[in-house]
Amino acid sequence: MNFESFDLDRRILDGIRLAGYVSPTPIQTRAIPPLLAGRDVLGLAQTGTGKTAAFVLPILQKLLAHETSLNRGAQVLVLAPTRELALQIHENFTELGAKTRIKSVAVFGGVSQTPQVRGLDRAQVIVACPGRLLDLMNQGLADLSQVNTLVLDEADRMLDMGFAPDIRRIISRLPSQRQTMLFSATMPQAIRSLTREYLHNPEEIKAGASAPVAAISHAFYPVPAHLKAGLLEELLRVTDHQSLLIFTRTKHRAKSLARKLESRGWASTFLQGNMSQNRRQESMTGFRTGKYKIMVATDIASRGIDCDLISHVINFDLPDTAESYTHRIGRTGRAERSGKALSLVTSEDADQVRVIERALGQAVERIQLDGFDYSKAGNPGPRQKKPARTAPRRSGRTGKGIFMDRP
Repeated sequence: MNFESFDLDRRILDGIRLAGYVSPTPIQTRAIPPLLAGRDVLGLAQTGTGKTAAFVLPILQKLLAHETSLNRGAQVLVLAPTRELALQIHENFTELGAKTRIKSVAVFGGVSQTPQVRGLDRAQVIVACPGRLLDLMNQGLADLSQVNTLVLDEADRMLDMGFAPDIRRIISRLPSQRQTMLFSATMPQAIRSLTREYLHNPEEIKAGASAPVAAISHAFYPVPAHLKAGLLEELLRVTDHQSLLIFTRTKHRAKSLARKLESRGWASTFLQGNMSQNRRQESMTGFRTGKYKIMVATDIASRGIDCDLISHVINFDLPDTAESYTHRIGRTGRAERSGKALSLVTSEDADQVRVIERALGQAVERIQLDGFDYSKAGNPGPRQKKPARTAPRRSGRTGKGIFMDRP
């Protein structure tokens, strides 16, 4: 199947070609026809499956089918949990609709609202984080009276972040006659409740929603906590990678680890919640374009980074839940490429390791890195020259405990 099979407007097909899309992904193949037919859709989709284009393309088609009404105000509202994801979706609308007159605006907090208010006056598509949008609505600066299409993207993440009250307030002020799409990576009961409340007889579509992408391989690297930074540096030296994403648990650690790697000679940046929007955007753009080969991030980036060239995800700190593990590693193995997920695990991570393995449905190989001194009392110092590539030593154990010397 190709995109011409969907009978899309020629201008949209031109945008698809300019974006470099070749053939539709499974979720695009399954979601686009019912969305074009006007159906509500519940999409269960793992990150990296192409779900953004799965709703952007039919929305563009719907707007062009009523092109004479493009000047009547915003007709599409997309709600997203983070500013990174909102910007990514906005960029998809801009890229795929490049040959049309359709305009999109991204609305999120942390920056001046003035440019966003100006954008609202011209846009047919609003991509927004709930908090800032509700603020603008309460000021009388966002008119949603003409919205006939609503998208709730990463709905589970929005609920996790406490946006449920804001979402309900926003939806209560939308026209009742509309097409609604809800996309989520997981399906907790709260999402089921949201679906029953806001979707009418939806088409339910699943595309790798509950398990990590099959093209991703997994490995655990057992290490004492005080040697994690040293082991990470050694892994970077012996691992061939394109772009590499490292996750930490705290904002301070993301910043300090990125700066440490930068001082060691790696082109590194970081992404965490305390950064200004300009600094965050510079980091994201630099990572996507290859200026930075390594990004160190907190979970704010687990769903907001759109970079097809990430070859490795490293969990410097394990996440708190198996779902978070899935979302983190979904940043690699995208667009049907292979990827690797490496996790540094300590003895305190034993329970979480078992939870992750149950979610994966398999035991994860434990690997001890040849040439690294696990007996040291402190972190290894920097080396002046990159050594020859060394193959890591497999422990031969997979499911019995974390550390190789356990019975």
